[in-house]
Amino acid sequence: MTTLSHDRYCDEILAQTDALRAVLTGADLTATVPTCPDWTLRELAVHVGGAHRWVGEIVRTRAADDVPEDKVPGILGPTEEAPEALDAWLAEGAAATADALREAGPDTEVWTWAWSRRTAFWARRMTHETVVHRADAALAARAPYTVDADVAADTIEEWLRIVSFAQAGGDPEAAELRGGGRSLLLEATDVPGAEWLIEFGEEGFTWRRAHEKATVAMRGPLTDLMLVFNRRQEPAGERVEVVGDAELLDFWLDRSSFG
Repeated sequence: MTTLSHDRYCDEILAQTDALRAVLTGADLTATVPTCPDWTLRELAVHVGGAHRWVGEIVRTRAADDVPEDKVPGILGPTEEAPEALDAWLAEGAAATADALREAGPDTEVWTWAWSRRTAFWARRMTHETVVHRADAALAARAPYTVDADVAADTIEEWLRIVSFAQAGGDPEAAELRGGGRSLLLEATDVPGAEWLIEFGEEGFTWRRAHEKATVAMRGPLTDLMLVFNRRQEPAGERVEVVGDAELLDFWLDRSSFG
């Protein structure tokens, strides 16, 4: 499994938003989101839809610098409180952003906060922003949650890249993810080849696709591994097995919890 195509990311922004909208339909929008306790379910939805609109504005205007939120039309959510208005607002924002990304293509230069100044970065980022926050919504609404294997794998790999970027940039928590001779293995039990070895060196951590003996291994269905890795599910549970030094897994999760 590799990075998805630009068109696929655009498709996923729409598909993941549609799935989020389905979770919200009929749910108590005032319910607290357990994995984002500062937010209600409605506030979570507005955060996702606002992120879509912010990125859409960056891409449409070919922004060379960060775009302030007060310059993004509609970013604060629908003017009406009705659930139907929120649903329409989410759909409209996702569609407009996917359209802008398709029109721009993957290689157009725009501002980002990260290692790549191309629209491809935003297509991938908005896909996984929506994937993970859809999990938050499903937890709050006690709804089922599934995601395609290639999307779940790419969610893990994108987060590894973000943590690596944060470490290189001097983030104090990510900076602690070092120490020679230790390693963490993620092993999906339902998808052949979905395995990642994270190795802690003296200068930082590296990762690669591999199956090798590690200080600690986390095994389980790929979606569950992705949810644990993004701190949306506890590592100790019926669906995920942790073998070896569980404190090292906790160490990783604690210091990659920014964002």
